[in-house]
Amino acid sequence: MHATLPRSEPMRVVHLPARTPYAWKLHCRDFRILNGTELPNGELVPPAVDARWLLEHRPLTWLDALHLHHIDAEDLPTLERLLDACLADRVDVVFTAHDTRPMVGSAEDFTARLRLLRSAEVAWVCLTEGSVAPLAELLGEHLDATVIPHGYVVAPEALAGLERQPGKGSRYLMFGASRASRDQVSAMANWSLGITDPGSSLHVLLRAFSPIDFVEIGGRAPLLLETARQDPRIRLTMRPYPTDDEVLGAGLASDVLLLPYLWGSHSGQLELAFDLNLLPVCSLTGHLPEQYDLHKGLVEEPEWFDWSQGHPNLFGEKFLTALENAAARLDSGPRRLDREFLDYRTQEHRTILQQYARMYRGDR
Repeated sequence: MHATLPRSEPMRVVHLPARTPYAWKLHCRDFRILNGTELPNGELVPPAVDARWLLEHRPLTWLDALHLHHIDAEDLPTLERLLDACLADRVDVVFTAHDTRPMVGSAEDFTARLRLLRSAEVAWVCLTEGSVAPLAELLGEHLDATVIPHGYVVAPEALAGLERQPGKGSRYLMFGASRASRDQVSAMANWSLGITDPGSSLHVLLRAFSPIDFVEIGGRAPLLLETARQDPRIRLTMRPYPTDDEVLGAGLASDVLLLPYLWGSHSGQLELAFDLNLLPVCSLTGHLPEQYDLHKGLVEEPEWFDWSQGHPNLFGEKFLTALENAAARLDSGPRRLDREFLDYRTQEHRTILQQYARMYRGDR
């Protein structure tokens, strides 16, 4: 145990990175988030703090725990220096393994980062039981990890007094960064040509494009834009980085959430669909089925499609079949927020916070 504050004081936690609702919801009377707050010396901890900033503000006596999430944004030598600094300054480090394969970069680089964390005094958290084994296989050794589920994306109290917005026709939503693990272009084309109901609509909420989206092999951005132009039922919304409120508003105005992952480990978007009682059309990949199994009987089962197995020419066929099945399921009646499930989410979150409090204290 490295924390030096009396138990009566909340532990001080920095999240790296901290751009997702997953990170920002992890606070309670036992621990608070330092990102975006002012230190005693008057300096502001950047909301999106990085490893270099932390290293420039040693000794790290102003925090008790560092919570690492996605580790591909930091170069390996800098990450190693940060872990050494935390050890020297008696800062507990917790790593939540959101991914069991790289979202960006090479598999070799991803494995090297995992091995670096394994060699340091880092407490590991996995989101599902099933994700522990592939990580241990990558490391080539037993992995002692605590399993703490993802939990909600939208706080239940934020949905008090809100309801799904009524609308005409079936409303589909797809959002997120345009990256190799999501096949947004094929999904959009299949939706446009396969869902012929003139009253249906597809809202695609995009994160701002970068040059790589245009120059990389395949050039997804130009194809996506050209596909959208062919169908007036498709609406594109571009934001620098969609805020939680913007995502919530888009979700409340939709009925179906499209999750066309080519690969992936866990999905916050799937948890959002559960929160808002959206019907997910979701790839059968990674540990997403286990995320559903945690809530089985409390939420509607996604319309799964297997995007990762078999002949690649069959991928579109499977996705379009799932779209058609989802359209048929929507005919069963209006979809409202499930208040009983949101009450369950509140209880689940309390347990998650208790588990992380133990992790931040070094009780492993």
